[in-house]
Amino acid sequence: MRVARQLSEKFELVLATSDEVPALFGNRYHKIPKGVNPTYAHEMLKMALDLECSYILPLGLDEVQTLSASLLLFEEYGIQVLCPSMAELPDLNILENPGAELPLSLVVNGYDVLGTASNAAAFKGLGLISDSGDSFILTVAK
Repeated sequence: MRVARQLSEKFELVLATSDEVPALFGNRYHKIPKGVNPTYAHEMLKMALDLECSYILPLGLDEVQTLSASLLLFEEYGIQVLCPSMAELPDLNILENPGAELPLSLVVNGYDVLGTASNAAAFKGLGLISDSGDSFILTVAK
């Protein structure tokens, strides 16, 4: 929810989850399969095309791993998945469920759209960028 609040000022959001959603919020979320599901990438592509989404931001580690292996497929349809590539993942530090006090950055096209980092060109996705801009910690939900 924290990320959604921050992004809603800059993007029109489509929220999706594989978790059970309380009835109170049920109409705000689209149902998607778990990130480890073999059809996850294709289901996400279909939903993104149906809803005319330009970006997908995976928040779970399973989602990041699955979609990072399918970046080319999404690019063919003009959809940018905001996560590191499969080749970059092994070299990244990963922080699960970062505290609310940490300044998250969302890097899109080399720019931090949340405005917390000034130098973000070498990274892609949601994370923490060092003060020097030299390192990136991928943040995910568990």
